[in-house]
Amino acid sequence: MKIIIINSGSSSIKYQLIEMPSNEVICSGMIDRIGLETSNLSYVTNTNKIEESLPIENHKIGLEKIAHLLMDEKVGVIKSTQEISAVGHRVVHGGSNFTSTTIINKEVKDKIKQLFELAPLHNPANLEGINVATAIFNTAKQVAVFDTAFHQTMPVVAYKYAVPNYLLTENKIRVYGFHGTSHKYVSEKAIKYLQNSSKIITIHLGNGCSMTAIKDGKSMDTTLGFGPMNGLIMGTRSGDIDQSVIFYLVNTLGYSFDAVSTMLNKQSGMLGLTGFSDLRDIESNAAQGNTDCQLALAMNAYRIKKYIGSYAAALNGLDAIIFTAGIGENSSYIRQLVCTDMEYFGIELDEAKNEMRSKEIREINTPQSRTKILVVPTNEEIEIANQVYELLLG
Repeated sequence: MKIIIINSGSSSIKYQLIEMPSNEVICSGMIDRIGLETSNLSYVTNTNKIEESLPIENHKIGLEKIAHLLMDEKVGVIKSTQEISAVGHRVVHGGSNFTSTTIINKEVKDKIKQLFELAPLHNPANLEGINVATAIFNTAKQVAVFDTAFHQTMPVVAYKYAVPNYLLTENKIRVYGFHGTSHKYVSEKAIKYLQNSSKIITIHLGNGCSMTAIKDGKSMDTTLGFGPMNGLIMGTRSGDIDQSVIFYLVNTLGYSFDAVSTMLNKQSGMLGLTGFSDLRDIESNAAQGNTDCQLALAMNAYRIKKYIGSYAAALNGLDAIIFTAGIGENSSYIRQLVCTDMEYFGIELDEAKNEMRSKEIREINTPQSRTKILVVPTNEEIEIANQVYELLLG
């Protein structure tokens, strides 16, 4: 059974064509920097590798480009879309409606759309991916895997806000958490690797960022909340902010609520601090002496360190921290900033190991470090494919 996985992020599309149940990746690739002046496209099979830099304005254009390559006479891996049995979609926000993998129909799409306001950078891109894929792979089952599902194990003390009770019971206002597919995948890999680890913190760093406290394989707390804007400093999202700032912007400075939403979701974070949303640009400019970029990187790491401390307290101990996703896996500098002056938590980084690159799980801590420091490449696509396959088997 061939399943294609489409993971539409806020500024990227990752995709894999996977033969199930063997988990054989037939084709993989990604498009990043969508909407910027130059986007990067990769398309990799066993016999071909294509890398291009070209402008890709939006997710629709990106997905159409991917479909064209899949069926290209020279480099394609399928002759007909009918070879695809299912399309698995990562959907960021499932709200209270979806707690498990779900076959997509009109009702499901309508509910995903209703959640646009809670995930304005993601659910629209996710739904666009669903609509384009439905048109292209019109004989395949369309299946949604929700980022929020993994966090359903959080205890009420972690997911409930200190607001009037009816807002939870009647309006379902609570912490939902996101990046659940990634946190689930890398935590399972880490637990298997470490064998006896029960208290871990997963640190997912990309254009969107989040951390999760995990005990015995279950999510106990996470930084993203009702929507995917809280917690860490992200590419264009502010992360934690005093709510009074929002009231001040509206009541005193005259901003509309829509303008504030746009600012906090699309104009803040690393972009607001530096003028750049891509960490590669920020690190490059910081190295050249840009003080705004240097400060932004320090602030980014400081926020992560604060959450390591709070989650170590929530778990009553710490066996390992795991870095994952685009920045977590590839930025040795961010990892160094985060792990510096963390000896109290038993976190001691081996600088030489930290600079090494690998596509496999690896330790980057010193032999003396009481807490393991792991880099675990995430593979949300494989995790989604497994969940889709299990659903279709019934």
